[in-house]
Amino acid sequence: MTVSSNFNQYFLHTQMKTQGCHFYRPSGLQIVVLLAIFLLVCSLFDNRMSFKSIPFSRRQNVSHQPSNYSSQSPKENSKAFGVDLDSKENEQEHVGLPPENCDIFTGDWVFDRFTRPLYIEEDCEFLQESMTCIRNGRKDTVYQNWRWQPRGCSLPKFKAKLLMEKLQGKRLMFVGDSLNHQQWLSLICLIQYAIPPSKKSLTTYSSSLTVFKAEEYNATIEFYWAPFLVQSNSDSLDGRSGQGDRIIAAESISKHGENWKNVEYLIFDTYIWWMKSIYTKVYRSEGKLEYDEIELPVAYERALRTWAKWVEANVDPKKTHVFFNSMSPTHVRSLDWGNPDGIKCSTETTPIPSNSKPVYVGTNRQLFNIAVNVTGSMKVPVNFLNITTLSEYRKDAHVSLYKDVDSKLLSPDQKFTRAKNADCLHWCLPGLPDTWNELLYTQIVPWWF
Repeated sequence: MTVSSNFNQYFLHTQMKTQGCHFYRPSGLQIVVLLAIFLLVCSLFDNRMSFKSIPFSRRQNVSHQPSNYSSQSPKENSKAFGVDLDSKENEQEHVGLPPENCDIFTGDWVFDRFTRPLYIEEDCEFLQESMTCIRNGRKDTVYQNWRWQPRGCSLPKFKAKLLMEKLQGKRLMFVGDSLNHQQWLSLICLIQYAIPPSKKSLTTYSSSLTVFKAEEYNATIEFYWAPFLVQSNSDSLDGRSGQGDRIIAAESISKHGENWKNVEYLIFDTYIWWMKSIYTKVYRSEGKLEYDEIELPVAYERALRTWAKWVEANVDPKKTHVFFNSMSPTHVRSLDWGNPDGIKCSTETTPIPSNSKPVYVGTNRQLFNIAVNVTGSMKVPVNFLNITTLSEYRKDAHVSLYKDVDSKLLSPDQKFTRAKNADCLHWCLPGLPDTWNELLYTQIVPWWF
């Protein structure tokens, strides 16, 4: 007897019994046959129509900014604000790296209230008051809600735990001026969610070196002060006010370089301290007080060539990756973006439209080109992080008037005076330096020593 005939006879017999108002109890063999048919049909259906073949998309994990963020734990907040703590499991599937031919430095600023900011100011204990614009009285927060969107691809979601796993047992060091210092603090704020409170510390080892340590990963994220990269009279604490003469030793770097050895990730920058004059004072020889005044581009290239020689002599590219951040722009001439009534960046609350023509504000393009040429001609590969153009659009994101805690109401004259002295060099945090770190993250994540 076939399965089909047995099945038909069973239902025919059942129908006849039912019509006669008698209850029919199927035999054990009939139950087994029915169960086998049922399993066979399920198997055929599953093979022909899996979830992957259903003609509508699966629901995506979309992070929404909670209305009451502060009531959640830091770990919960991390995902709501775009920082993912996922483990290494399936990391290759979920990182979503852009294709190699995509220019991640060319794109547009997109308003995104759902995934930006990546953290909130009050949750990062390591932020300094000079950067906490909301705490210092800034009322608008829209500057925190802009996301950089490359054209033709997307940046991967920042996964704090994945980055820390990449850095396990390693050192990452920012070397340079106060802009690199801001990026260093930004990165600490971005990864803090992945580290238990009792397993992280911040220690100052010298006037130049400060180290954040993540004990659970035996990893450090460090900052080394060297605003010219080469040695200068601005290296010491006394010389950091920026008020006096700035004199560099264009061919001397070994004192700094000793601190950069055995670091797996080195991120350098040097720009803003050069911009005091069109001439640079350069010591005639190391240890001597006599100096010459040299044209800025000539002195800048001399210093970068000295740095390049140090990198080529001391860095093993199989063990260390080297990055160079391009110029962080200033916004001190409101006419540059078509606001004749503005006072520097003091009243700006929105970016310059990124679909407009290049603005070229606050950046010495001659120095930019020198940096491109020097880093591009080196024997040791250097990853040039072009943060300049995308940052030029962000006239709204500077510290501006909010660099000091001041809750007092200001008179119109006081407001005008403060506006003229607005800090249009440094950036609020959370803010633009977080994007710089997203770009850095995109470069670091694919590598595994």
